[in-house]
Amino acid sequence: MSIAVFAADDHPIFRRGLCEILGEEEDLSLVGQAASGDDALEQILALRPDVAILDVDMPGMSGLEAARSLAEQGLRTQVILLTMHEDETLFNEAIDLGVLGYVLKENAVDDVVNAIRTVASGRPFISPSVADFLLRRNRGKTELRKEKPGLEQLTPAERRILKQIAQDKTSKEIADELGISVRTVDTHRQNISGKLGLTGSHSLLKFAFHNKSHL
Repeated sequence: MSIAVFAADDHPIFRRGLCEILGEEEDLSLVGQAASGDDALEQILALRPDVAILDVDMPGMSGLEAARSLAEQGLRTQVILLTMHEDETLFNEAIDLGVLGYVLKENAVDDVVNAIRTVASGRPFISPSVADFLLRRNRGKTELRKEKPGLEQLTPAERRILKQIAQDKTSKEIADELGISVRTVDTHRQNISGKLGLTGSHSLLKFAFHNKSHL
């Protein structure tokens, strides 16, 4: 069974070359393409491919914003982001969204087919040239857990709420998304603060936002 792939990039020559590469692989099937993030999102929601390749820099909605919309709607399509920039902040934002594939454009010809097959199987693929970003991210997680051992005491619900606080969501927004009351969210926030030894009205928000890539 072939892997259904969607490709979005606003550079027609690059996109054509990418599609030609995909067409040479028997186990890959190109089901659609787009030149903008908005068009890509609309088509992906309709086509529901196994893998979507999204250029980060596109007119209108960026590839990262499209990936965020797909994640919020719970689509099972795995995302590979293409970028020209070795940007650690962008990398962490992508990983925080659950993006499995992160490929630099300069490596795309060599990496993209392997990346598609890898993320389609549910495993991450990251271009070797930005692998240091992942190492630093993992090192930061380890150091944070040494500094705040209470993180290991958080329940799954508390972990989920802490990650949403890191996205600057209000208690009402979290409550609406999880289908629980605002009072329940506020109780979780108090429990999280207690386990992490945080005091003060904004200390939990500051902690979550500062460490969002390590939670």
